[in-house]
Amino acid sequence: RLLACSIAPLRYLGPSLALFLSLHLTPFPVYSTSAFSRLEKVGIRHPPTVPFIGNLLFFRQGFWENHKKLINEYGPLCGYYIGRRMYVVVSEPEMIQQILVKDFGNFTNRMTLGLVSKPVVDSILCLRDERWKDVRSLLTPAFSAAKMKEGVLGRAREKGHSEGRKEAQRGTKTPTQEIYCIFNYIVCASFLMTPLINQACDVLLSNLKIYADSGTAFDIQRCYGCFTLDVVASVAFGTQVDSQKNPDNVFIKNCRRFFEFSVFRPIIMLTIAFPFIMIPLLRILPNKNQDQLNGFFINTIKNMIALRDQQNANERRRDFLQLMLDARSSVSYVGMEHFDIVNQADVSIQESDKALAKKVQKTLTEDEIVGQAFIFLLAGYETTTNALSFATYLLATNPECQEKLLQGVDKFFRKHDVPSYQNVHELPYLDMVIAETLRMYPPAFRFTREASKDCTVMGQRIPAGAIVETAVGHLHHNPEFWPEPEKFIPERFTTEAKQQRHPFAYLPFGAGPRSCIGMRLGVLEIKMALLHILQNFKFETCPKTQIPLQLKSEATLGPKNGVYIKIVSR
Repeated sequence: RLLACSIAPLRYLGPSLALFLSLHLTPFPVYSTSAFSRLEKVGIRHPPTVPFIGNLLFFRQGFWENHKKLINEYGPLCGYYIGRRMYVVVSEPEMIQQILVKDFGNFTNRMTLGLVSKPVVDSILCLRDERWKDVRSLLTPAFSAAKMKEGVLGRAREKGHSEGRKEAQRGTKTPTQEIYCIFNYIVCASFLMTPLINQACDVLLSNLKIYADSGTAFDIQRCYGCFTLDVVASVAFGTQVDSQKNPDNVFIKNCRRFFEFSVFRPIIMLTIAFPFIMIPLLRILPNKNQDQLNGFFINTIKNMIALRDQQNANERRRDFLQLMLDARSSVSYVGMEHFDIVNQADVSIQESDKALAKKVQKTLTEDEIVGQAFIFLLAGYETTTNALSFATYLLATNPECQEKLLQGVDKFFRKHDVPSYQNVHELPYLDMVIAETLRMYPPAFRFTREASKDCTVMGQRIPAGAIVETAVGHLHHNPEFWPEPEKFIPERFTTEAKQQRHPFAYLPFGAGPRSCIGMRLGVLEIKMALLHILQNFKFETCPKTQIPLQLKSEATLGPKNGVYIKIVSR
């Protein structure tokens, strides 16, 4: 977000900023350009740099289109500089796989962010090396796909959460059985979180009905923003809200303040140009607004933790926050080989004794619990809102695909009364629609890893400290893997089509041990929202619908001016 804030105003400055820097910062000629030879030394091409700020101006219109321009002009392996920091951009599946999986030991960490403070600094987004592994090991079961079927899980559902857990504990004999029981217990709790999403869907439907009854065009992205915020508040913060009808709720107001928060632009520019001076300075200077926002979220979560600890087990709300509290102390070690949720690596935990390489007492600190809840807001709000907005736009502009999906939805509701964690997997075409939406418009369209030491990847030397950036947007629109990439074709994701494609040609949630831990919950949220909506309404374009859709691509990829549609009752 800091980098995005620095880029947004540059579209208005253009060459004048470069001229200003050249004229006024000439006393520092060596410092201003000394870092800009490192890419060239290892044979990686990049755009011409500007003293002090590198290639910042190259991205003044955002990253989405300019990533494509960068790769088209400088090759599938290229680079750029933001300030003195060196970025290596990769866009070929084989090299991406090598970095994210095979050479993960050298690319474990995300990019270091100098100005990050609590609570974000304690989240798995920012934790590094061994501490990241420990926290991820504790959190991975909370998002596991262990099958909810016979045995321990069935008894837990029938006899109650607490009794089921005791029964699981009594029956464990081997390390594999022990971890399997723990996983089943936690997945059962995840199953019990599903009603929380259904409740938020009910609120969303009541808000959408107003627009359906009036027949007026509206920006559905705003409604999705409220829905997603309601889910985050409920699942991660244990707070029930209706952010559309009650925008003055203190939690909602502080969430909106956080996402609207911006830093004085010249300060960001100075930080990029002179990080060794500005970062230590900004750490000690008071920032009242940021301190108030951080303090609000920290106190909210800590107060909720204190309340939960005072409650009996059967009184505690089954949500993500409670899963973390249940997992904060564990003697069961989940190995890193099971971290890759995107590629189903966690499913095999119950299948092999290798899942428990050792038993070690691990704990989540209270600050780390706060950090994970807060990152749930940071990572889950904007991305899910944008994904739902893009899916709606694509269905409205492709009515034949929407009609096919509606037939599947109607068939689903003839069989089931309410969507659940188990039955939403019975809608293959909905899965295809969501997957194709995330191909065309991946909200997380770029992600980074930091090289911890000098290495060679597929013949290319990468220096220690380089930030390796995966260009997901360019990858998803590469005609080599996606013929006619600008067309919405959900059938690209049939089982047969997926088997014929390189597995690393599609990365909306990353891959490898540091892939998105919340992938399943995010997709579940999108599925359930679309299912509820399409049971009652269908989407139509209107004169205010922007075709083609204009995009913004600073922190995440999203519609630049919202998504205006009409919604019609069925």
